[in-house]
Amino acid sequence: MALKIWRFDSTTGERALEEYEVEAPEWVTLLDVLDLVKDKVDGSLAYRKSCRMMICGSCGMRMDGAAVLACKTRMYDIARSGHVPVISAMGNLPIVKDLVVDMEPFWAKFKAMKPYLQPGYEQPLDGKEYVISQERMNVIHKESLCINCGCCVSECNSMESDPEFLGPQALAKGMRFVGDPRDAHAVERLDEYSSEHGIWDCTRCYFCNERCPKGVDPRDAIAKLGAEAMAAGIDDDMGAKHANWFVTSAKTTGWLRETELVPKTQGIVSSIKQMKFAMGLAVKGKVPPPVPPHVAEGVKESRALYDLVKEQDRQGALGIVQGERALSRLEHGDGPEGSEQGMGSRDHADITPGEEPTRKGAGE
Repeated sequence: MALKIWRFDSTTGERALEEYEVEAPEWVTLLDVLDLVKDKVDGSLAYRKSCRMMICGSCGMRMDGAAVLACKTRMYDIARSGHVPVISAMGNLPIVKDLVVDMEPFWAKFKAMKPYLQPGYEQPLDGKEYVISQERMNVIHKESLCINCGCCVSECNSMESDPEFLGPQALAKGMRFVGDPRDAHAVERLDEYSSEHGIWDCTRCYFCNERCPKGVDPRDAIAKLGAEAMAAGIDDDMGAKHANWFVTSAKTTGWLRETELVPKTQGIVSSIKQMKFAMGLAVKGKVPPPVPPHVAEGVKESRALYDLVKEQDRQGALGIVQGERALSRLEHGDGPEGSEQGMGSRDHADITPGEEPTRKGAGE
């Protein structure tokens, strides 16, 4: 079994691609192969590992340019195909040695999220426990699965262009607590997350969703944060205005009315400042007509989805979850309530961030 590894030493700045070949059984993972290389070929190879069970998140790295967990990645089919994969350190984090990266920037952003419940009181009331329905917790179920491996951060295009961007892992963790009904500081969190380098700086490339080994879907969590922020009236950012106009445009004509997008997002003053640039585009035929030639063919489905969600009168993150369910019902036909369509166990999720959870007496 062969693989190539990018070796790096931060003390010298030297970087080299080295190829290794070892004998390995069919069941091995990438982590097993790295262990064989270190034990039998080159003991100086550096990488992180711990649980070997896809729980700790220690062994994040890149294979052929895509972030993976080494302990999850099976090697048999790759070896049988004759392909020699290239292994390298994760992206968007400083490399210390070989496949080991400095996680300090990662943890700094994690801590900035205040990743703990802030219930607004210090002592339990009347000795009663707090009972939260499974339906409510299902809304943040995916976010709770995060193992802090950094694979999403490695692939984040926004962080590549703006290292100060909070990043998909930190924002997903933020949603974990914004969406928890036991937390009393959801609005304060949303206001903080909506500032510069926050929610609205995501480029929506969805690489974080694609590479997450645990199905957290960080981009979906960021979308939920945006929805919660707008539901709370925190919508001064251009990103929020941009999203609002998308909905309005899709609902009315089914088209993105691009000529109205700039003034609706950036405001009239900013639009006037860009008139010279806009005129140059118009001269070259690169400005679409101000009014769509006709209503889009699929606008009925777009409006039906909008109406289905609106009828539920659910805002914020729950509106997104309900929208996914409604979209599934539109695609597959109306199913009975509680059917296995759409979001499955999330179908009946009911959560209001910041709402006081049900209290149950110890003797009940």
